[in-house]
Amino acid sequence: MRELCERLQRHASWFVLTGAGCSTESGIPAYRDETGAWRHKAPIQLGEFLHDERVRRRYWARSFLGFQRVQQALPNAAHRALAQLEQLGRVQLLVTQNVDRLHQKAGSRNVIDLHGQLARVACLGCSTQFERTQMQAWLREQNPELSGEPREPDRGGARGYAPDGDADLEADAASVRIPSCPRCGGLLKPAVVFFGETVPPDRVRTSYAALEQAEAVLVVGSSLAVFSGYRFVRRAAERGKPIVVANNGTTRGDRFAALKLGGSCGALLAGAVERLGSAGAGA
Repeated sequence: MRELCERLQRHASWFVLTGAGCSTESGIPAYRDETGAWRHKAPIQLGEFLHDERVRRRYWARSFLGFQRVQQALPNAAHRALAQLEQLGRVQLLVTQNVDRLHQKAGSRNVIDLHGQLARVACLGCSTQFERTQMQAWLREQNPELSGEPREPDRGGARGYAPDGDADLEADAASVRIPSCPRCGGLLKPAVVFFGETVPPDRVRTSYAALEQAEAVLVVGSSLAVFSGYRFVRRAAERGKPIVVANNGTTRGDRFAALKLGGSCGALLAGAVERLGSAGAGA
């Protein structure tokens, strides 16, 4: 906490990048373990979702259950500390790879949802967007058999929730009825970036612009395994900006880090930001 606080004091403007490890303490599982290996099955690919109706049925059946956990999740100490860091005027921009909106729930305002938000659904035909709660209602009406809880995972532990609103399904998904867009009859997809899909260029441009203005970079809870987030750490290293990584495990950006910290992201950030705030109040 002391080391991180000293770094935060040293630089007035930070570019913050967060990943799944920032939300695990809110009960939302991460894709990877401390070594970067998959904790769960490989995530769905965009091509599979678009071209295979069986995959779409299985996705929506599992997501129907899993989204409820994301919707009910509350910000943890890490989210609250980063929101406080913004209130202290230290955050140039917070870019998150998460789709759970927990940063916004915690009070962060200057946020780029790099991979979108699970709380929205988009039509691939007419581009109309709907609240995910509406999609949940449509799925429930057409598939009453989906109500209930995810099944217990084979290896024990917590009930079978997976990352990004996914869940292990007890029922057979082969007969699941998928709602279509009520406006044009088009294909509905969560307004999130699937694996194999490109991050919208405007989000990348806005993030790069903020990175250029920031003095330093703070990575919280990301293995940086995917390029969408790693690109910003690499650019920061090219620009000679100090990089601090807080993640419980190895990351792709460790070689660039001026400071690498492990352990609980929530406890680490909360303690450091509290010290920073106290130091500012005493100045």
